[in-house]
Amino acid sequence: MPAEIIEVKTEEQLNECLKIRQTVFVEEQKVPAELEVDESDRLDAHSIHVLLMVDGAYIATGRMKLIDEFTAKMQRVAVLSSHRGNGNGRSLMLGLEQVARMHGVESCMLDAQCHAEGFYQSLGYETISKEPFYDAGILHVQMKKKL
Repeated sequence: MPAEIIEVKTEEQLNECLKIRQTVFVEEQKVPAELEVDESDRLDAHSIHVLLMVDGAYIATGRMKLIDEFTAKMQRVAVLSSHRGNGNGRSLMLGLEQVARMHGVESCMLDAQCHAEGFYQSLGYETISKEPFYDAGILHVQMKKKL
């Protein structure tokens, strides 16, 4: 069964996003729980969440925060460890970008963990920060892409 991108519309779907993020960011990467969930994690916020479903199971999630009507910041991109290394991260990002285009977004930015910089470059993102910076105790670089 092919991977399917689902734009989150219900509280149940949003809770699935939060469960994946809890596993990846809080449990694996030791990000403090109070930093992981914020005001953008509501259905009525200026953000859009997506889930990646494979074989009937949610395995990855991402969020985009609308900066203005043409720009979005991709955030909280997470793939469960058991599903990494086989193209699911790429499927998630391409799906997130497709949803962004459907909402009129023309360019995206993101803060990538340094170990994932090459992955995002392979998707066409360009590093724009001069120096890495810490976010939640993890080194990041800022990147952008025109859709």
